[in-house]
Order: sequence, then structure tokens, then C-alpha cells
Amino acid sequence: MDPSLLIGIVIAFGALLAMISLEGAHVSALLLPAPMVLVFGATIAIGIAGGTVSDAVEAVKALPRAFRGLRGSSRELIEKVVGYADIARTRGLLALESAVDEEKDPFVRQALQNIADGTDADDLRVMMEDQVATTAGRRRTAARFYSTLGGYAPTVGIVGTVISLTHVLEKLDQPDTLGPLIAAAFVATLWGLLSANFIWLPIGTRLQRLAEIEIERMTLLTEGMLAVQSGSPPHLVQERLLALAPEPVGKAKRRGGKAAESADEAA
Repeated sequence: MDPSLLIGIVIAFGALLAMISLEGAHVSALLLPAPMVLVFGATIAIGIAGGTVSDAVEAVKALPRAFRGLRGSSRELIEKVVGYADIARTRGLLALESAVDEEKDPFVRQALQNIADGTDADDLRVMMEDQVATTAGRRRTAARFYSTLGGYAPTVGIVGTVISLTHVLEKLDQPDTLGPLIAAAFVATLWGLLSANFIWLPIGTRLQRLAEIEIERMTLLTEGMLAVQSGSPPHLVQERLLALAPEPVGKAKRRGGKAAESADEAA
């Protein structure tokens, strides 16, 4: 789990609460239901209106991933593929079929099954690259949805402020109430800016970054499984994947290197 999004949001709101306390204000002055309902409700509604229902559903499904992060690491993927290269090198490609049921990653599992079935290398590459492209499209859609909400929210906040100020003008004959009413009117703008910069934009940016890493990992797996199919020695597979790894894999280089050396000696 990578809690960077959660940590960042908590620190951001903590800094906001610290500022409110230092200025001697009270947080209850900002927790006004009317502007919060308008800003959050209208922003989400406009975001849905700007796309399709399936886009919104995909964005909701992607939300847990934004807080949880990606499972596993490039190091684990490289070690896994090097292990399959060892099996293919020592026992033949058909032996990979025994690993299909145990493989949890559907992308790798399908590649293993195709290799064991004798699928042509060019066809296997096309299939895997098509899956990478499809996944990239879905991930971009989810990230764009939240980034779009971040663009709408400040404007919706301004709309709320204008509505509240209109209400204030109706009470010019009550000067004692003008100050609190004007202050409350700007709460909508505040929530528009807060929700955009503290919530929606960080989620969109986070999903975009996770998508980049996931696509790089899938590309790594594509090249790795094609190398396994071609019968490349484990140490060459490892070197190739280390060069493609999107994250630092120093430990994998040491541990994987020993595994690869053992496999080559066995071969």
C-alpha cells in the first residue's frame, strides 16, 4: 500500500485547521451545509454530465486504487518473469502450463497460457499490446474525470457565492446581519477552491501517475514474457527487464542475479 495520497490530504487539511486556530477563528464557521451541498453535489453532477455514465462508473471504481496504490512492485515482477524463464529454459515451454492456475495476475496468466498453447510470437505481442492500450485508455478516463471535477469546483463555488450575495442584498435594511451573511457567502468560494486543490486535482494527478507506472509494468511484462517464449537465458531476461523497470529495483538486481546465475548453471 502506498498511502501518499491520504497522507498528503490529511496534512493539507491539518495545515488549514492550524491556520484557522492561529487566527482565532472557529472551524464551524466553514462547515456550512448549504455551500458544501452546492459545491460537492453540483461539481460531481457536472462531471457526470460532461462524460458518460460508464466514465463515471469507471472513475468510482478507480477511487480505491488512488488511496491504496498499486499492488506489488517491479522487483517482484522481474523475479517472477525470471522464474518463468528458468522453467522454460530447463523444462520447456509446455511446463509453463502448470503455472497458469497459480498465477494471480490475469495479464501474465493469459500470456502463460498462450505460450503453452504455442501461440505465434507476433500474435502474442499484438494481443498483449492491445491489452496494454485498453488498460491505458480506461485509466486515463478515470484520471481525467477527477481532474475535470477540479476544474469545475472553483466555478461552482463562485456561483454559490453570487447566490448568497444576492440574498444579502435583500437584507440591506438589516445592517447588523450583513457582516455574517457576507462572510458566509464566501464560504462557497472557499469550498470550491478547497475541494479542487485538496481533493479532486490530487486524486486525478495520483491516478494519472499510477496509470503511467502500471502501463510501464505491463510493457515490462510484455517484453519479459516474449523473451520467455523465445527461450532467452534467465540472466538476459533479467538484464532486459531491469533496463525497462519503471521503479528502482536495486534489491531485485542482487537477489534476481543470484537466481539467474543458478538457472544458467542448471541449464
